[in-house]
Amino acid sequence: MGHAPSTNLPRVRVERELSLRAVLTGIALGILLTPSNVYAGLRIGWSFNMSIIALLVGFAVWQSLPGRSRGRPAWTLHESNINQTVASAAASIVSGGLVAPIPAYTLLTGHQLAPLALMAWVFAVSFLGIWIAWYLRPALLNDHGLKFPEGMATLETLQQIYQQGHEAMTRIQVLCSAALLSGLVKWIDGFVWSIPRWAPTPVLERLTFTLDPSLMLVGFGGIIGIRVGLTLLLGAALAWGGLAPWLIEQALVVLAPDASGPQFAALVEWLLWPGVSLMVCATLTSLSVRLLQMPRQRPTEALQNNGSQARTGVSPKPAAGLLLSIVLVVALQVLLFGIDWWMALLSIPLAVCLAVVAARVVGATGIAPIGAIGKLSQLGFGLVAPGQVAINLMSANTAGGAAGQSTDLMNDFKVGQAIGATPHRQLIAQCLGIFIGSVVAVLVYRMLIPDPQAQLLTEQWPAPAVATWKAVAQTLTQGLGTLSPTLRWAIVAGSAAGVLLGALDSRLPQRVARWLPSTAALGLAFILPASISMMMGLGAVLTWLVSCRWPSVTERFAITAAAGLIAGESITGVGASFWEMVRAL
Repeated sequence: MGHAPSTNLPRVRVERELSLRAVLTGIALGILLTPSNVYAGLRIGWSFNMSIIALLVGFAVWQSLPGRSRGRPAWTLHESNINQTVASAAASIVSGGLVAPIPAYTLLTGHQLAPLALMAWVFAVSFLGIWIAWYLRPALLNDHGLKFPEGMATLETLQQIYQQGHEAMTRIQVLCSAALLSGLVKWIDGFVWSIPRWAPTPVLERLTFTLDPSLMLVGFGGIIGIRVGLTLLLGAALAWGGLAPWLIEQALVVLAPDASGPQFAALVEWLLWPGVSLMVCATLTSLSVRLLQMPRQRPTEALQNNGSQARTGVSPKPAAGLLLSIVLVVALQVLLFGIDWWMALLSIPLAVCLAVVAARVVGATGIAPIGAIGKLSQLGFGLVAPGQVAINLMSANTAGGAAGQSTDLMNDFKVGQAIGATPHRQLIAQCLGIFIGSVVAVLVYRMLIPDPQAQLLTEQWPAPAVATWKAVAQTLTQGLGTLSPTLRWAIVAGSAAGVLLGALDSRLPQRVARWLPSTAALGLAFILPASISMMMGLGAVLTWLVSCRWPSVTERFAITAAAGLIAGESITGVGASFWEMVRAL
């Protein structure tokens, strides 16, 4: 007689991963953190990766809750990873165009999408990026030349908080203290006493050299580093301290005789052109050089990667997901923007190709070239369909949005590979994140900017990314001939400086290139009010000075404190806008 198989075999312990509490924690944090990136994107054109904040807050909440002794399971490392995947996906939804091509489209056409339509569009382009990342995952994760530095920073934090729990709790205290301070200052400025925007002289005040009482800007300065901070100060001095007075003197920009206060709106209409051309040419040049410098796969590596993909297989579900995302993006371009279906379909292979480029650049450098990807798309559609604003902006938005979400998920896949996470569960978490992010971000955007025509490209909402997309679309649809000769020369000068600096930054050794000005910051300083550049530069200088005196303290707490300053002011600012909207009803 045969023996029955033993039922006393050792059980393999499976760690909790895609649990309900992990998903709900990520959703809650995504709802809290997404407004920060919308607010920051409209103010300064940059957003912040929320993975590390989500890790710290989620860990602190579940470690501090009572109930472990009564049988509540421990908050696992894999649950932390799902939590940060959902939250960071939600917060990164701004790459779907909400603070760049979508407002630019409204400014140029006067057409503003309804909230539900806007949610559907932002979700669709992000959903496409998720499936592109899924199919890129085997090849890129097996490429040992791609380190994914941003994902590695998240992984290091994840490992630290589980090895040194007390360190995580200390960082949370710093984060909350900074957020409370920043939020309090914003609340006082908005509801109790309007903090004066001081300037040394009325002339400097007209040129936007005022003191902006924004701790969020100081926080961003602490993150960007001393090189970018000093470049912002240099750019503000060149643009607003040098070019702007000359423009007024030469009557190239005419201000009202009785004009008082900062004259940002009048001056930025001229200054944005050299700034945008510098940024665009620098990022495209740098991207081209980096791609040429990337090591090519050897035949054996390519075979190994292909073998890995073959072993992984292509199941019907991912194929159906990719097909659904393509149908959504194409259909929405036709229905919402009146784009011909064949032109909408053309945006898909371009989005796939540029998302692959973006993922490889992020894997090699940690820098997401979303701006460059958007400009490449605009240039491509400017050649294919000249003179058509909707195609130039929204078909290009497909590539930028897909690239942004694809690079975010690739960083998460890198973390998951290191800790043994399940890829398809991470993919589900990312989908949930972009769904929540689409809803929250659109509601926040519509609440903050109910009238884009009147509010955007002003001192309160400079929206530099919007200005960049709008300027490129105008140039490609109307032609340079519509601009004055002086502006055309400014564009040529900005483009030449961008190509030179972009090439030098990519070709020179790192120890030499770090002394060059940051091209992104230099161009951005032409579009931002000088007050914003000064406060961000101040934050960078203060952080650098502290790091010189107490390097270990800066290494432990600088990013955490800066993130708190950003979150506190932006959440309070969104809350203040909501309160004003309720009062107006």
